[in-house]
Amino acid sequence: MSLADFIAANTEAIIAEWVIFAATCGVAGSMDRVELRDHAHEMLQGIVADLRTPQTDAEQVAKSKGEADGGTAVADTAAEVHGADRAESGFTIAEMVSEYRALRASVIRLWTRANGTLAGGDIDDLMRFNEAIDQALAESVSRYSSDIDRSKEMFLAILGHDLRTPIGAVITSSQFMLDTGELAEPHLGLTTRIVSSARRMNQMVGDLLDFTRSQLGAGVPIVRAPMDLGTQVSLAVDEMTAAYRQCNIALETSGDLTGEWDAARVHQVLTNLLGNAVHHGSAKAPIKVSVRGEPADVVLRVQNRGPAIDAADLPGLFSPFKRLKAGGAVGAATANLGLGLYIVDQIVTAHGGRVEVSSSEEAGTAFTVRLPRTAA
Repeated sequence: MSLADFIAANTEAIIAEWVIFAATCGVAGSMDRVELRDHAHEMLQGIVADLRTPQTDAEQVAKSKGEADGGTAVADTAAEVHGADRAESGFTIAEMVSEYRALRASVIRLWTRANGTLAGGDIDDLMRFNEAIDQALAESVSRYSSDIDRSKEMFLAILGHDLRTPIGAVITSSQFMLDTGELAEPHLGLTTRIVSSARRMNQMVGDLLDFTRSQLGAGVPIVRAPMDLGTQVSLAVDEMTAAYRQCNIALETSGDLTGEWDAARVHQVLTNLLGNAVHHGSAKAPIKVSVRGEPADVVLRVQNRGPAIDAADLPGLFSPFKRLKAGGAVGAATANLGLGLYIVDQIVTAHGGRVEVSSSEEAGTAFTVRLPRTAA
């Protein structure tokens, strides 16, 4: 009996075995039998139709790569809908892939048991069947992934709005109380700590949003506009000096510092690098900041003295959640997520630039950012 005829005649037995396996998946325990069967019948019907349809060598190759439809299908396939439902039901992608592995194994096991031995034509059927399963799996995984990504984007939108709004209210209100100049101790100190902590919380939320966007594959979004990098660096240095009054930052600029960059994102790079220098540098030595204009690029350098970064840590320094111990910092380093340097690297990369780091006991630690003046 051909594989197509066998599947058509034994669909219920195949689905019964598949449902038993699907019920063992972590979140499937709360799903009823109808939900677990959802699209198995339609997928098997599609496989039967595929096995009975002649195909060219080119079509065979396309199917093995999950490209059988070429992205032109208007209606969702059963496999695509299955992937969407599994994402909504809370299945992991590994559990969904395991379902296909179980379906493949059930069909082959039942068919070979019924046939006894496989003839030459059966091998062709088996190859066509595996190609059809691979195509269905590719469709399910693609839809599953896109639906999960949309869910993450929705979460980001909610987080960005619903969490940042109350944090913004705390910052605005407490800063207003400070600006009145009417607070005495201990209220002055307490309100100052509220402002500092709320701003730190706001930065952590922003870091998480940028990290998640980068993990979704879109990278950190930037909007280029003409600006003067020297002016932006000067503002960032003034802000850092106001926040950490004991620190000494020496700024040096030279050359043409104009170009087209995202001012807000460049400000993030500057504050992250300066904050890193403050927390990990020595209080006895100034932080040196230089901005130099070159024909095609502008080069920013932030250097601090203090304990050198271990050579073994340098290769992964821009990885997410990488946190170093503060040494000789001006004030104790605040708790952080370890995303600052990762986001610096992502923003610089989005601008078509690069960031490098060097560290030694003699010269201290220096971060060098090279930004092209315009988009490539």
